[in-house]
Amino acid sequence: MQEHIVIIGNGISGVTAARHIRKLSDKKITIVSAETEYFFSRTALMYVYMGHMKFEHTQPYENWFWEKNRIDLKKGYVKNIDTDAKTLHFAEGDTLKYDKLIIATGSKPNKFGWPGQDLEGVMGMYHKQDLENLEKHAPNKEACKRAVIVGGGLIGIELVEMLNSRNIPITFLVREDSFWNGVLPTGESEMINHHIKNHHIDLRLGMNLKEIKSDENGKVKSIIIQETGEEIECNVVGLTAGVSPNIDFIKDSDIEIGRGVKVNRYLETNIPNVYAIGDCAEQHEGINGRRPIEAVWYTGRMMGETLAQTICDNKIQYNPGHWFNSAKFLDIEYQTYGWVFAKPRENEAHFHWKHEDNTKCITVCFNTNTNKFLGINTFGIRMRHETFDTWLTENRDVDYVMNHLPEANFDPEFYSHYEADIISAYNKQLQTV
Repeated sequence: MQEHIVIIGNGISGVTAARHIRKLSDKKITIVSAETEYFFSRTALMYVYMGHMKFEHTQPYENWFWEKNRIDLKKGYVKNIDTDAKTLHFAEGDTLKYDKLIIATGSKPNKFGWPGQDLEGVMGMYHKQDLENLEKHAPNKEACKRAVIVGGGLIGIELVEMLNSRNIPITFLVREDSFWNGVLPTGESEMINHHIKNHHIDLRLGMNLKEIKSDENGKVKSIIIQETGEEIECNVVGLTAGVSPNIDFIKDSDIEIGRGVKVNRYLETNIPNVYAIGDCAEQHEGINGRRPIEAVWYTGRMMGETLAQTICDNKIQYNPGHWFNSAKFLDIEYQTYGWVFAKPRENEAHFHWKHEDNTKCITVCFNTNTNKFLGINTFGIRMRHETFDTWLTENRDVDYVMNHLPEANFDPEFYSHYEADIISAYNKQLQTV
């Protein structure tokens, strides 16, 4: 009898697991999703709204791919899981049996119980339905006189860039007193504040949402700011104050949960033959300084690949390697490799260089006792991932990294202009450390 692998969720984690299980075995595979029939790239949604691509371009696989690879797709919403009977119960009333279950349900936008948070015109920017909502309520600046974005993380700045591309006026409420300053060192955070304002965005730092007000038809009319009581008229409110694991349907099962579904290094839950991967999975302890939950595209993909090996009898631990990430702040590209915290920890120091045009900077973190290179942030300069990954593995010191930076550069023209300036600033700072 063929073993039946059921995967709940058709994001990057679940689909990667399915693809690799199929490469390695002949098991029966079913992917369950309530959101869309076919897998699409979530990170590309913004480019659909901005006109760079159509929705079908966000689907990496043709629609025939699934049947050809014998991966069954089931559209439905899982209401609960009976782990004793190895059965999924759907909101639609039907059931599905599994031999092994992979939970890959991703994240959902945080809502903090604001009055009016469920009005028409209020949305996150995570699902295909959010994209459809945005097209409906903010097709152009005539239909949407102003949008208010609540929350200053990466999804918030993406939504700002999207609306800005259609010339829709934006008020951006950020509760921190400088943009993303829980993650970015001061110089970088201040540079991004400046850059957002330069794009004529009404950036309100240190401000929280109090409530969203409705018109007579149940649509967004305005918002009230907590600190000042000011009312701002708007047609769209984007809630981008972070995400949390999408696990409400698991709460009545025997599967152990914390903020997410608790897993060990093999991505196993407390229930045999039940696993969790991607944004909804929570490690008992973070790996190599990482957070226990990582809502990051590439770690979801890596978890899917790793678990496929375990499901196919080659049991291996999940090891994501050195931390890295990339994002875009309007037209400034950001990359980070290793660890650069907002404030240096004990025995750490930062070297920070910023170009006079205020759109390019780097911050390098190192150990003050050993001079060991710990990490780098780059803004407006594209660097090579594999080079920093190698240097971190080789435990290089900061002098080596600074003197070999051109080897990591993706764009050699940049260095012909600024390399001498960076090295000179570095040497000057070292004399004063």
